Amino acid sequence: MLLSCPLVLASASPRRLDLLRQIGIEPARVAPADIDETAAKAELPVAYARRMARAKAAAVVGGTGEIVLAADTVVACGRRILPKADTVESARACLDLLSGRRHRVLGAVCIVGPDGTRRERLVESVVRFKRLSTAEIDGYLSSGEWHGKAGGYAIQGRAASFVSFLSGSYSNVVGLPLFEVTQMLRSGGWLA
Repeated sequence: MLLSCPLVLASASPRRLDLLRQIGIEPARVAPADIDETAAKAELPVAYARRMARAKAAAVVGGTGEIVLAADTVVACGRRILPKADTVESARACLDLLSGRRHRVLGAVCIVGPDGTRRERLVESVVRFKRLSTAEIDGYLSSGEWHGKAGGYAIQGRAASFVSFLSGSYSNVVGLPLFEVTQMLRSGGWLA
């Protein structure tokens, strides 16, 4: 895919970079946004996801003639925002909560064009996990694949065997809703 100007990916996520490459978009540079990702008190998942994507884009914008693409992925169970698991305990708590239940994966995208034009989109996917046994959770935790993942799992890995239902964008659950990103870039006139 041909972009009208260089694209900056405002993310440290290797999954987002891989997803862009999958559709033929190679960022000119990767510039992870250094922002506070703490949810505000009583902040709902949709508002949080949108705020994070905007904040990441704002932290990276500055170059002239560049498109900045920022995104945030939130796993929500009801009104609760699940953390990016950084300990075995937090990953186990997430998997225990998601076991046998539906949850939402919210992908917020913010693209800022070279002229400062901002486009935003929120994509919601619904995922249901089968009821997980203790052995399945222990096995998954021992893989280490959960580390740093929203909700404590990676759908593109071993956790794929937990998914009994998926409605919406698969790439959104991985980390970036590719169809919507492509449409946003096209509608901005930045993608041929």
